Amino acid sequence: MTAVFAFLGRNTLGFFRYLSGIYDLSAKAAYWTFVAPFKGRYVKWGSAIHQMVVAGVDSIPIVSLISLFIGIVLGLQGAYQLAKFGATYFVTALVGVSMTRELGPLITAIVVAGRSGSAFAAELGTMKVSEEIDALEAMGLDSVRYLVVPKYLAMLVMMPCLTLISDLSGILGGAAFEIAQLGKTFSMCLSATQDALAMHDITTGLIKSLVFGLIITKIGCYEGFSVRGGAEGVGKATTSSVVVSIFLIILADVVFTAIFYFTSS
Repeated sequence: MTAVFAFLGRNTLGFFRYLSGIYDLSAKAAYWTFVAPFKGRYVKWGSAIHQMVVAGVDSIPIVSLISLFIGIVLGLQGAYQLAKFGATYFVTALVGVSMTRELGPLITAIVVAGRSGSAFAAELGTMKVSEEIDALEAMGLDSVRYLVVPKYLAMLVMMPCLTLISDLSGILGGAAFEIAQLGKTFSMCLSATQDALAMHDITTGLIKSLVFGLIITKIGCYEGFSVRGGAEGVGKATTSSVVVSIFLIILADVVFTAIFYFTSS
């Protein structure tokens, strides 16, 4: 029993230390992003734009391709079920609403977490073990301002853009299936999508994408700053950043979906 309680105690304390570290990093990043510019401490926009290209623009092909396949799969499964009721007209509506409210932001976040979140952790972890971050601090430069804030801004800007691209790709995938297998025209698919979607469906997904982007950035950067033990520690931090990010993304998705469900019903 002593060992059990010791295990629970260690993990509970570790959990609260993790939350405290995330909170401290979030507070510093928010300060340097939204408060410091009004005091003459401007954001390094050159670094932010570079991160937008690396984390956002370079992610467009893989996000688009995966979302296209997801749209085709939704079309196949939806048509299989709706054909029993002679309601294949609503396949486009099913794909459109599913992509914009749920799958678009979720798939985008998972892809970006695996691609960019892990890169954040590896980059900062490597700098940590090579003592580059300590060198920055020794020169009087704030590591959060120079290393985290550009990533923070890049995710805030690019996640909604990637989510919109994902939504469009998924809808096009569903439309391609309907045109090829159900004999519909592109104008029919477009009309059905316009009838099914409302603005709140799109805004719901965009709000989620902003939160998902913040989660990816905070977890990836915190894991990078927390690296211990050289190259092995960098590998562990990279893996941990992806696992924790995806877990928190899905948890946040459940919370937001519940909120939007109960507030709209």
